[in-house]
Amino acid sequence: MNILMYSHDTYGLGHIRRTMALAQNILMDEHNIIILTGSPIVGRFDFPHGIDFVRIPGMIKHSGDLYLPHSIKVAPEMALTIRQDIILATAKAFRPALFLVDKAPLGLKREVVPTLKWFRAHSPETRVVLGLRDIMDSSGNTIKEWKEKKIYRTLDHLYSEIWVYGSQDIYDPIREYEIPDKITSKIHFTGYIPRQIPRMQNRPRLRRSMGIPPGKKFILVTAGGGGDGYKVIDTYLTMLETLPHPEFKSMIVTGPLLAEDLFDQLAVRARKLKVRIIKFYRKMEKAILAADCVVSMGGYNTLCEIICAARPSLIIPRSDPREEQLIRARIFADKGLLEYIPWETVDADGMREKILLLLENTLDYEEQLHKFPMTAFDVINSRIRVFGAPK
Repeated sequence: MNILMYSHDTYGLGHIRRTMALAQNILMDEHNIIILTGSPIVGRFDFPHGIDFVRIPGMIKHSGDLYLPHSIKVAPEMALTIRQDIILATAKAFRPALFLVDKAPLGLKREVVPTLKWFRAHSPETRVVLGLRDIMDSSGNTIKEWKEKKIYRTLDHLYSEIWVYGSQDIYDPIREYEIPDKITSKIHFTGYIPRQIPRMQNRPRLRRSMGIPPGKKFILVTAGGGGDGYKVIDTYLTMLETLPHPEFKSMIVTGPLLAEDLFDQLAVRARKLKVRIIKFYRKMEKAILAADCVVSMGGYNTLCEIICAARPSLIIPRSDPREEQLIRARIFADKGLLEYIPWETVDADGMREKILLLLENTLDYEEQLHKFPMTAFDVINSRIRVFGAPK
């Protein structure tokens, strides 16, 4: 089966990381997978045999609804035209049995709509599927956006199915986003997307390989892609600067999209504290498993990794431009899975109190995290088997 996956990737690492996790875990000998992505760092990932990618020109959100080319010096309209043409040409040449669109039903600035319409007119046998994280934004903001952009109509007319990467009993987008019955019938809740985390028995070896002394607590600070993570890392360093002799070892992964001048500022402070600070860590799952506590923002993918590793975490969720991270942090905190501090109120003192709480009650958080179901691959693979079944 040929599978084409689209990930618009205008900001951060979330979309490409989710797409890569899905591709690697639906891969079977009879599948060929091509990922269409605008991620500027897609080449840093390891691609197994059977998976490849087509890189479309990167775009980054500048302000409001304005997107600018990430690297090439052309007008935004030209970059978007190139992206749209590459997406459509790849679809026509590859003729996938499944076209899986990540998060954005229309694509960036409606760039995927011509491809959706082409499938409907010329390849109706192709299953066109939208993959959504469970929480998009607040109910009011999402309903307003979907009405203005006619997304309900697109879901009704141009998509075969909708896979929601979450559990309806945790957060119900059908109710929250007022999804009509005729669209609801297309929805399959997959549960959360697991990550390939090393086994727990490998944890001591991982810690030794990272230079963590026996019995020493280790805190991992990660800001995802890094484009908006400066505040989290700055607050953490401020906290360390107030502790003359921290009882724990730290490592900071800023994310590759953090501005160079900001990274340099943080690196000077980190090195004075003898804290390792890097932009990108290829095996983040291993670092998360090695940690006694993870300090991070509240993106969907990072939380999936933290849950799979069953590590206590302090989340600093953004509420702008979307409230998705804050909503998820509240829900998960209520279930005893994590601690969080809202972005607007986080400071060094509050961060220290939460981290100490997590380190003192590690087993309680681990117990709750181990119980959390991660079922997405089972459900998704069952749907793909249905697609491939004789009609």
